[in-house]
Amino acid sequence: MTEIAILDIAIALLIAQGLMGAFDTLYHHEMTVALPQRHNARLELVIHAVRAILYGALFAGIAHLQFHGLWAWVLAAVVLIEVGLTLWDFIVEDNSRKLPITERVLHTVLAINGGALFGLYGVQLAQWASLPTALVAIDLGWRGWVLSLFAVGVAASGVRDGLAALRLARQVPALNPFTQMPHQRVLVTGGTGFIGEALVQQLLDAGHQVTVLTRQPLNAAFLFAGRARCIYTLNHLHPDDTFDAVVNLAGARVVGMPWTQRQKKRLLDSRLHTTDQLLQWAQRTQHKPTVWIQASGIGVYGVRSPEETLTEQSAPGQGFMTELCMQWEQAAAQATMLGIRQVVLRLGMVLGPGGALPPMLLPHRLGLGGRLGSGQQVMAWIHREDVLAIIAQALVRPDMQGAYNTVAPECVTQSTFATTVGQLLHRPVWLHIPATAIRWLAGEMAQIFVDGQKAVPQRLLDAHFKWRYPTLRAALQNLV
Repeated sequence: MTEIAILDIAIALLIAQGLMGAFDTLYHHEMTVALPQRHNARLELVIHAVRAILYGALFAGIAHLQFHGLWAWVLAAVVLIEVGLTLWDFIVEDNSRKLPITERVLHTVLAINGGALFGLYGVQLAQWASLPTALVAIDLGWRGWVLSLFAVGVAASGVRDGLAALRLARQVPALNPFTQMPHQRVLVTGGTGFIGEALVQQLLDAGHQVTVLTRQPLNAAFLFAGRARCIYTLNHLHPDDTFDAVVNLAGARVVGMPWTQRQKKRLLDSRLHTTDQLLQWAQRTQHKPTVWIQASGIGVYGVRSPEETLTEQSAPGQGFMTELCMQWEQAAAQATMLGIRQVVLRLGMVLGPGGALPPMLLPHRLGLGGRLGSGQQVMAWIHREDVLAIIAQALVRPDMQGAYNTVAPECVTQSTFATTVGQLLHRPVWLHIPATAIRWLAGEMAQIFVDGQKAVPQRLLDAHFKWRYPTLRAALQNLV
């Protein structure tokens, strides 16, 4: 194989490596698991930071230079360090989190591609090593510019991960609202979701006993380091098993696939099936729980005018979101006939390290933030820490019963949200996407983005609940 052929194949593999690495970083690390927000991923972030900066140097060097003589050995040493960091990263990942199948498969492909890439480039370096020591400029045409772009991107990613690791090291741990309460035995569904995972971790940290109902008990056991009992079906519970509380959060993500009839059925079934299972268990268990905390959403009010203030006493609206929330609430309400106190959390948009916020911030980070539709649609939101604090109060306060709008006292328009994010990220807010385009792309699901509800937490205000993050700016400053 000629020198030119070896180099051309190596460059092609390097471009493929860059594309797959970019997808892995954006989709898995940022959007799926939100690594920069996870305390247990701090070492992984440090490894990613060093490796990414080295990768940036490799992309930039290979794009424009030939490495002759001693420089070939220098580059070979950098490649060996890169391989060592990758192997270390594999070990740390397996000890800190359970990788989703797509990420594990992609990492395998990246390893195979990287092995072929470095093997071929190693042959090229061996040939260059016999030449006099020099850095020789080369012109790869468009491929050189692509690799240069990758160099900037991967180096920026490394700097971001390094700063995230530093921030996590300095970050004050979130207050645990479950520490100052009597010992609780809690059954949680949806315990591996965005709210559920934080709930289970904090309950366990506070010394409570937690059982998680999940479709993937092995993954959940790994996630909670074996501290929680993880079961696939409620049939695994013994009739004498006793729980003080049930927290029902299980349900497929509403934002995602278009709301076809099949998807609507999936969203309904994911909520009603688990709720029916819980009701059947509650009917046959010898020791019924004292309280049942039930998730729902402010979508129960449907699409409403931005001027209309919606309290817990407001009438339901119309449309699929109303149907979804109402059926879920009505199914769970049967627990009250068994003498179980029930608290229904009508959740707004929950902001936290993960969930909906990272995808919402991504356009702003890229300088593409702006207004969706009119921008006047109201966003009722709440910080995840405040959701957990409300759940903690619901567990122990017998006067809490019925539906609660689980939102912050400050509602904002989507335009205000975009402006606030832009200010905190120091990015321009200029893009305007017409509502017509969003409705054409997302169909009925577009109402989540271009419509809204001015839901206010009247019952929580009447109960003098103290939000840790009552304003959007305070919440985003904590998270961004």
